[in-house]
Amino acid sequence: MALLKSGRINNRLLCELATHKDFIKFLADIEIYVDGIATMQIQNLNALVDTVRHEIIERYRPGEDDPHLKVLQAAHISDDEYFSHMVRDDLNLIIRDIREAHKKDSESAPQTTVADELKENLEAVENFKGSRDEKLVVLYCKQLGINYKNLSDEEFRWLIRILKKSKKMGTPISQRKKR
Repeated sequence: MALLKSGRINNRLLCELATHKDFIKFLADIEIYVDGIATMQIQNLNALVDTVRHEIIERYRPGEDDPHLKVLQAAHISDDEYFSHMVRDDLNLIIRDIREAHKKDSESAPQTTVADELKENLEAVENFKGSRDEKLVVLYCKQLGINYKNLSDEEFRWLIRILKKSKKMGTPISQRKKR
């Protein structure tokens, strides 16, 4: 309870994790590993594979590169790796579901990156029919979330006056073409 009250962890996320439909499976897989319930069975399987491998070596004397021996070597199971993989798969499934449920939350990162938005804006400006200066104004409007087409002539002139004050604008901006 102290941990939940401390604010050091995201309680909402912890609750979503604990109430996910596959959380019980996740805990069961951890419990099986921690309690060593399946370890003995894995060791028995590995011992059986080793026995078969040794019998093949004694009977047939295959070379070190024999494909059958390689298969039997690969069949050896590490309980640590097996359970790590199983628990990771359980957790991946749960956190993907939670992430999907939160994609539209205000705290979540946007679907598109700044680079994607800039690329999209530059492509739109490139396809815009107008002077270089009008294209720059369109780009600034897109960056600011302003619909260029909705600007009145007076708003356009004010925007140009403001942009002229920027050292990054380079050459002066001319008037836009009449609509």
